[in-house]
Amino acid sequence: MDRDPAARNKLEVFLLYSGYKAVRSHRRASWFLKHNMKFIARFISQRSRHKTGIEIHPGAQIGKGLFIDHGMGVVIGETTVIGDNCTIYQNVTLGGTGKDVGKRHPTLGNNVLVGSGAKVLGPFAVGDNARIAAGAVVLSSVPANATAVGVPARIVRLNGIRNENLDQIHVSDPVLQDLGELEHRLAEMQKEMDKLKAESERRVSPAESSLDSASL
Repeated sequence: MDRDPAARNKLEVFLLYSGYKAVRSHRRASWFLKHNMKFIARFISQRSRHKTGIEIHPGAQIGKGLFIDHGMGVVIGETTVIGDNCTIYQNVTLGGTGKDVGKRHPTLGNNVLVGSGAKVLGPFAVGDNARIAAGAVVLSSVPANATAVGVPARIVRLNGIRNENLDQIHVSDPVLQDLGELEHRLAEMQKEMDKLKAESERRVSPAESSLDSASL
């Protein structure tokens, strides 16, 4: 209710929200897995996948307050660990790279936001209060209170301050900022070169005139 402005009342969330249903089903599937009833656990998770479009492996560890908005296409792998009060949007993958064994999937800290279409791949940590921008592909750890942007993702520091903004799109791209700065510096250098060239031509012109006069 706190994180979705479209949520009108709790009954609507309980009966109609696919993200809430998927997490609720995962709690049941996880219980059966912990009691070594693996087939039933997987049956519940696959049934939930068909009903909600969200696939959460029964082995994933999920803290309290996970909010999956829309949710279609979300995949959460077996060894994923998700902290408290995280937010995940549609088409997000918390998966592996295909080459790891054992712990294969990411660990998300508390209050992490993962934007639409983002892919977090590998057995690394995403720190508390971190944000992963929409469409980012994260292949290495993300510090706390930072934002990951781009493909592959680059880290943007937020000065160690927790950001309450749930905006997953309007984040600064450090590469574009650096390119903009380089473009500005090149323009300034070009101005200096043009100025020096003009001054050089002014100094040469009188000398050429004197030579022409002497030859005549």
